[in-house]
Amino acid sequence: MKSKLPIRILFFVSSAYDGLLGLAFIFAAPAVFKLAGITPPNHWGYVHFAAGTLVIFAWMFLRIALRPIENRSLVGYGILLKACYAGTVAWHEFHGGIPMLWKWFSIADLIFLVLFLWAWARLNAVPAAKNNRSR
Repeated sequence: MKSKLPIRILFFVSSAYDGLLGLAFIFAAPAVFKLAGITPPNHWGYVHFAAGTLVIFAWMFLRIALRPIENRSLVGYGILLKACYAGTVAWHEFHGGIPMLWKWFSIADLIFLVLFLWAWARLNAVPAAKNNRSR
């Protein structure tokens, strides 16, 4: 691999995106829902759990950004996260519609999904002898 810099930048950006989004929904969910004109769920715990999950994934993306080759096995989980969210939004949009806020996040996640697939392919192209310095 010529340079890990583009992959590192990708995962730093993803870490910041998911981390800030998660923190916004943990600490300011009522304001976010009000600003977007979305009826909140019947209990904020639903939002806080999903937001906490985003913060956990943000931490994982930071770990990938810091050591992409050593943590390349984690990229698949990021791919699954992005595919799950985009797929969920697409399903609900197709079956009756969904507020625009969730669609914007889905578009961002589709972009991350494509970029994560690219990064995963590049990281998995590194020969086994290069990916584990401790052996």
